[in-house]
Amino acid sequence: MYTPEFSYREGVTLRRLAWSLDLPMTKIMKEIVSLLPSLFSSSVVCEKCKDKTKCEDCAFNKENTAANAALTA
Repeated sequence: MYTPEFSYREGVTLRRLAWSLDLPMTKIMKEIVSLLPSLFSSSVVCEKCKDKTKCEDCAFNKENTAANAALTA
């Protein structure tokens, strides 16, 4: 699994956000990543994607996201 590396400033910012929400940094990262599909166009992301083998698991896959939402509702 890929382990992201942050700049000093990014780490400082993430840590303060985590403190403000009384959550560990790992939880904040999960929250940030889960928000990304609502901030970016899935059509643009999918068009630029370099690994079409993971669409089933990708949050930018609108069909998959809708199916998962129906299952968890």
